[in-house]
Amino acid sequence: MMKKIVYSSLLITAIASSCNNNDTQSGSEGTNVEAGTPRLQYTVVNAYPHDTNSFTQGLTIYNGQLYESTGSPDPAIPNNGSWIGTVDITTGKADHKATLAREHFGEGMTILNDKAYYITWQSKTGFVYQLPDFKKIREFSYNSDGWGLTNNGTSLIMSDGTNRIYFYSPDSMKLQNIISVNDHNGPVPNINELEFINGFIYANQWETPYILKIDPASGKVVGQLDFTNLVNEARAAYPNADVLNGIAFDSTNGKIFITGKKWPKLYEIKLQ
Repeated sequence: MMKKIVYSSLLITAIASSCNNNDTQSGSEGTNVEAGTPRLQYTVVNAYPHDTNSFTQGLTIYNGQLYESTGSPDPAIPNNGSWIGTVDITTGKADHKATLAREHFGEGMTILNDKAYYITWQSKTGFVYQLPDFKKIREFSYNSDGWGLTNNGTSLIMSDGTNRIYFYSPDSMKLQNIISVNDHNGPVPNINELEFINGFIYANQWETPYILKIDPASGKVVGQLDFTNLVNEARAAYPNADVLNGIAFDSTNGKIFITGKKWPKLYEIKLQ
């Protein structure tokens, strides 16, 4: 499976309006949301630089600091490897705190209790680092692919590219629960990057412009955000921009940030 390496066949060239500090966009523009899925509206509040060499897999904010994790796809595609580290939100400059060996394809990450958890795609291996120095504490294993990772304050929440989401104990990595993501049409596949926001799981759906709002108790998709306009803008600005991927929530001020793999910008959005 050429996951995250082959660019989407939906790639189109479009000219979108530029986004700056005063620009706002609505999720209702250019949408094609399936009937029965509530459409959520948003406004673009701001845009910041993002490193176009970064094949973004995970994005989070912890104690006011932006963190990112990346993967390392086909060497023929320019990228800067599989790493986890801090990012200066105003400049997009990343500080690679820990880099994985080439045999590991880095994926999602999350931070809980001053520990950063970083998973891999098919190695079935995860890594735990102590903040702030990113000293590796331990490794852990799991029995599925690793795609997205977040937490609800007590459990690690992981996706594997199917419609399943797994809940693990962060200390023992004991499996606590599995939910299946479904909408009015049935199972929803390709659940990718995750972020826990105000009691709900928000998930990128791989190779689509959508972020899904998921009830963590039932797995039901209760809302959908359509970022077609920002996908088109990213690809118009940088033709090698790949899929939408990356959601970060700053719980101290309610700000939400999104980006994509090799995107030139990180966007701050406000849900309406």
